[in-house]
Amino acid sequence: MSTTTREGSAPVVVENVRRLLDRPLASYQLVLGSAALLLGLGLIMVLSASSVFSRTMYDGNSYAIILRQLLFAVAGLIGAYLVTRLSWKTLRRLVLPFLGVTVLLILATFVFGLNIRGNRNWLPLVAGFNLQPSEFAKLGLVLWIAHWYAGHQKALQTPRLVMLPMVPVAGAVTGLVVLQHDLGTALVLFSVIVGMLWVAGLPRRQMTGVLAGLFAVLLFFVVTSPHRIVRLLNFTDPLSDPDYAGYQSIHASMALARGGFWGVGLGGSRQKWGSLPDAHTDFILAVTGEELGLLGALVVLLLFATLAFAGIRIATRSRDPFARYVAAGITIWIVTQSAINVAMVLGLLPVIGIPLPLISYGGSSMLVTLLAMGFLLRCATTEPGAQRALEVGRAARARRRGARGTRS
Repeated sequence: MSTTTREGSAPVVVENVRRLLDRPLASYQLVLGSAALLLGLGLIMVLSASSVFSRTMYDGNSYAIILRQLLFAVAGLIGAYLVTRLSWKTLRRLVLPFLGVTVLLILATFVFGLNIRGNRNWLPLVAGFNLQPSEFAKLGLVLWIAHWYAGHQKALQTPRLVMLPMVPVAGAVTGLVVLQHDLGTALVLFSVIVGMLWVAGLPRRQMTGVLAGLFAVLLFFVVTSPHRIVRLLNFTDPLSDPDYAGYQSIHASMALARGGFWGVGLGGSRQKWGSLPDAHTDFILAVTGEELGLLGALVVLLLFATLAFAGIRIATRSRDPFARYVAAGITIWIVTQSAINVAMVLGLLPVIGIPLPLISYGGSSMLVTLLAMGFLLRCATTEPGAQRALEVGRAARARRRGARGTRS
């Protein structure tokens, strides 16, 4: 009898999941839930991974870095909320100014920028804060490409018009990022360009040409940089240079190995005590795996998979062309960046300076990623019945608040 019950429960579970996904606000809730959990987990892990480094760098203040991260998180949440409340017409009017200001800020880094580890991609602000304009180029390009494609739907039937002027404009912005020596961000921007061309329906022959061209560009910038050649040759065998090129990969592997399945406990990492550089930024997943174990790392991956599923679902179900392209572009960006970071930590790719979205420390990355989540939520409201369901829910909550106020 128990076997029959177990066999019969599987179709019931599938049917319940199908019913949940059939709800008008399913995509909206998936984005909101997965992004909120990633943000919460990220803040916890930044606090844990940065406490030792922060105490050393900020006169004994173990909370300096997490307070900075919280500040940008609050600013990002406010920005995301404003995005969800603005009309599509207003949002589309802001696309060109947003991209224009981003390009101007990138250009400003060549004059006023700070050179950190060979990358000239930071602008000094006030109170020791810095801004990384190349992070905003990710969202700026996604929005501009979506705006262009949505306004030229008929032209997309011609392959040449799928690429023009998108590829030259997006390529020029990406070229500026490459000139900053920020190859990690440039790699994400390249993926956005290729992904959006595919979403727009570029035929296979032209797509092959674009991929070949981008590969040639990436290869050129790798072979012309001695330290990138060293990292490329070393990542398959980090032990061949354990004190330099392979140092981070080795200590990331040590962190993951020590964590096992259950982890050593929150705050118990050894690698964050200086053994693993960038423990709270690019390699925060290694500290997560050490403290929360394989289980914690899998939860992070599951949340990103949920976010990716929701983004794809929005892009395929939305009735608004601009929303479809925005959802597709943001999903391509977040998935690519997450995959590169995870593969780097696991030693499947060379070490590339790129943060894990919503998890790693980084004010500019946090701010722009939360803005992107706001756009993704706004896109989710264009699915059939979603906006109506959202308005009904808001009205019901308003009535309940009014009723409680009357009783009191």
